[in-house]
Amino acid sequence: MSLADRISLQNAENYNDPEDFFGSGLGTIFPDEELNLHGEPGQSLVYISPHLSAPLVLRLCDPTLEEDRTLFSHYLWNASLLLAELIEADTLGVPLGGTTTMTAGPPRLRPDVSFSVAGRRVVELGSGAGLGSTMAGLVGARRVVATDYPSETVLAPLRDNVRRGVCAASAPRLRHRRHRRPSVEVEVEVEGHAWGALDDAFSTRERHAFDRVVAADVLWMPRQHANLRRSVDRLLSRDPAARAWIVGALHTGRAAMALFLDPDELASLGLAVEHIWERDCHGVEREWNEMRDEDAAYKKRWLVMIVLKRI
Repeated sequence: MSLADRISLQNAENYNDPEDFFGSGLGTIFPDEELNLHGEPGQSLVYISPHLSAPLVLRLCDPTLEEDRTLFSHYLWNASLLLAELIEADTLGVPLGGTTTMTAGPPRLRPDVSFSVAGRRVVELGSGAGLGSTMAGLVGARRVVATDYPSETVLAPLRDNVRRGVCAASAPRLRHRRHRRPSVEVEVEVEGHAWGALDDAFSTRERHAFDRVVAADVLWMPRQHANLRRSVDRLLSRDPAARAWIVGALHTGRAAMALFLDPDELASLGLAVEHIWERDCHGVEREWNEMRDEDAAYKKRWLVMIVLKRI
């Protein structure tokens, strides 16, 4: 199963059950092309998981200012799809990369690493369409805050998406639950936050307030790496069990991503890489290697999963 198989441009009203949906996703429409982004500015995408009771409708922002367009929040990226699947699978106790059955995908390189958000306080940086935050709210996080650049062009559709998505109608299906049905009473808050802006009201109020800081496709701008590291440090709890999860694509290359991982820069903030590995859009995993020689088409297949811890 490809990551893109859960996404469609078609109207959600055409699908009454997830089992009717698979096979019509974008990964099937374009079988010879690995898509790493989905949708167009202003479009609404439909996300259907076999483990949720109803589809999620994700409206993409429609930027008019160049400042907003350069954020690329007007697409849904594969890194967001993988982050949502990791949270869903490990919180619900279902196989990662499965379809409408309980059949697992390829073996996980780090089966001991859990992306469960059950009972956790979660903040997402660079939320975009808010899929990761919505999934966290649905599957049992204690508190969720979705953040993105403080522009109403970006934040307005994000608010709409999480408001629609985190509801009882979309709650996980009971037949896939090991435990009782999770509450969806949690409200997913939406806040504007520019990375590195540590004097804003949000950063001041929520200093070290979250057990989990999560982010998808945020490493393609090396000029923002220092700011992103500062925001992770400011929001992540001082508890040794706190973790930051980052799923990154290789848009600007492996060397650019490695700049974010600089051990000295992370250590200066009391952070370190605990785990890092790669997963492609079909579920195959391998070790991280900064020096791989890949052409652009092949590179689009791969995502890098990073777990940061306190030291």
